[in-house]
Amino acid sequence: MELRRRAASDRQPGVLLAIAIGGALGAPARYELTQLVHVANGSFPWATFWINVSGAFVLGAFLTIAVERVALSRYLRVFFATGVLGAYTTFSTMAVDTATLWRDGHTALGLLYLVASMMLGCVAAYAGIVIARRIPLARDRETSC
Repeated sequence: MELRRRAASDRQPGVLLAIAIGGALGAPARYELTQLVHVANGSFPWATFWINVSGAFVLGAFLTIAVERVALSRYLRVFFATGVLGAYTTFSTMAVDTATLWRDGHTALGLLYLVASMMLGCVAAYAGIVIARRIPLARDRETSC
């Protein structure tokens, strides 16, 4: 009970607004990309796959820069990471795509999709972290001189 009261008192309307505005940008971006990539029934869900993998890469890079390199404000972090990228990527659609493939008798393809999505998503997030740590920032150049 104590935890519930504390969590409710920590909520800040500004944080929720930042997430909502970010989500209002990320969801249409995902929708537009899914309209560009036609996926036939019973085939590999390429649109959702590449949206999730690209989102994992960007999230890894963004949070590394935001937390380790630049120390962005809480509002900017939740706006982009939770709002924009949370609405852009979609675990639930991946789960439904997988279940639909299995239901329709494409079990091997569904399993491949699920495993490839999770594995490549993790690899993409790690690649984003590694690349972000190697990007030279203006302040890094100033301190090395």
